Formats: sequence, C-alpha cells, structure tokens
Amino acid sequence: VTYKLTIEPIREHEITVMIVTIAVAMVFQELMLIIFGGHFRGNPSLFPGFFEFAGVRVSIQHLLTLIVVFAVLMITWEILFRTKLGIAIRATAQDREVANLMGMNVNQVAMITMAIAVAMAAIAGALIAPLFVVEPYMWLHPLVMMLAVVVLGGLGSIKGSFLGAFILGFSETLVVFLIPLGAFLKGALSLSIMIIVLLIRPEGLFGVAFEEER
Repeated sequence: VTYKLTIEPIREHEITVMIVTIAVAMVFQELMLIIFGGHFRGNPSLFPGFFEFAGVRVSIQHLLTLIVVFAVLMITWEILFRTKLGIAIRATAQDREVANLMGMNVNQVAMITMAIAVAMAAIAGALIAPLFVVEPYMWLHPLVMMLAVVVLGGLGSIKGSFLGAFILGFSETLVVFLIPLGAFLKGALSLSIMIIVLLIRPEGLFGVAFEEER
C-alpha cells in the first residue's frame, strides 16, 4: 500500500523517492509517539544467557544476531547473483528503461524489492530490540549508518557494503571506548566519514565510477 501510494507515482525520480521514504518514516515515527508515547522501553532477550569464549563473556542473543546476519547476507547474495529475480532486480536498479525493454515487469520487480527490504528490516528490528532500548527515534542513527555504509562501500556492491559496515562499526566502537562522551559522537563520525569519502572517492571503495556525458 505504501509503495502504491507514495513511491510508484514518483519512481522515476530517485532523489525524490529517497526524500519521500524518509518523510513516510517520520510519519510512522509520529504515529508511534501518539500510540505508545515517547518512553524508553526494554525488551527481554529472545535467548537469554551467556557463555565464555577465550575468556570473553558473550551473550547468546549477540551470537544469534551474528549468525542470522550472516545467513541473511548469504541468502541475499544467492538471490541477487544466482536467480532470475536477482538479475531482474539488478537490471532494474541499473537502468529501468532498458530492463523494461527487455520484457521485465519493472513495477513488479520494484514491489518485490521493497517487500524484501521490509522483511530484512523486520528481521533486523526483531534482533536488535532485545539488545537496545526501544524508542520512536531509534531509527535515525541506523539510517545515518546505512547511508554512510552505502557511500563508503560503493552503491550496488554487497562486498563493499559488508566491508564498509565493518569499518564504520569498528570505528564507532573505538570512539565510544577511547574518547570521553564518545557515545554522543557516533553519528558525527559516520557523517564525517561519509563526507570525506564523497569528496575523495564519490564511487566508494568498490563502486564503479560513472561519467556523465555532456
């Protein structure tokens, strides 16, 4: 429904789609504030308990999250590069008009892609909710991280996104533990890295540089 009402009418304009999706997210945020209030809420772990590995205490919830993330990453890789649906998704992302001329139903591909993205977001929310305090504004920092990861790794590169996420996550952890009040600087770090990469290498670490014909 959201795709039909807000995205499909403007799907030809990528920047507008991004702005509209952020606006829709803010609308849902305000709805959550009205329904549940702005209170911080904690959630019990899906799998409580800890175990020790090499002298380090690790929660079962963190281990489960890591396993599921790798599983989702591998499934996404297989879908994008080993199936006809993946070929259609990549072709539509690269050039919608050419994909349409090749007989692909670009509208259906776009809806399936959005459904997959929503499913992945739901999985991420279910895994993260027990690890963090839940509140209506908690989506803002992951959004900044997502944009920074895509810019750093390169648009359309799963390998680049994986490496970019690792670099940003490791950098944020260092900032939190080594700098006083570092927890308040995590978002600024991600934005700073994103700006630097855009200035030095706009295509990212593994992206392909495209030159516009004049």
